[in-house]
Amino acid sequence: MAKGHRSQIKKERNENTRENRLPSAKLSYARVSVQKACFVLDAIRGKDVETALGILAYNPRYASSLIEKLLKSAIANAENNNGMNPEKLYIKECYANKGPTMKRIRPRAQGRAYRIEKRMSHITIVLDER
Repeated sequence: MAKGHRSQIKKERNENTRENRLPSAKLSYARVSVQKACFVLDAIRGKDVETALGILAYNPRYASSLIEKLLKSAIANAENNNGMNPEKLYIKECYANKGPTMKRIRPRAQGRAYRIEKRMSHITIVLDER
């Protein structure tokens, strides 16, 4: 391919920005509402990785099991892709964004129907080294 070809230019640009990118992991379409996920994320935000894993292991909420698995994935990404030391990692950012909502119908008295909304979220964890 020619040096000025668009795909070659994009490839070089991506290689340059890859070193500056922070390791992260994203869980899309998690079957937990944003509000419930944020309770758990607020508990681990800014903490080092070992402390966060300890908090998640003993947190009784359902979202904590999902976030624990996601955090382990982010740690593996940092170690393998960026060559970072797992002992020095801390949680720089963690947030949950709103995903699609599944709408279901619940039959009620006298032929009525109530709507049940099963909410989803997209959870993201970004790590950095101290």
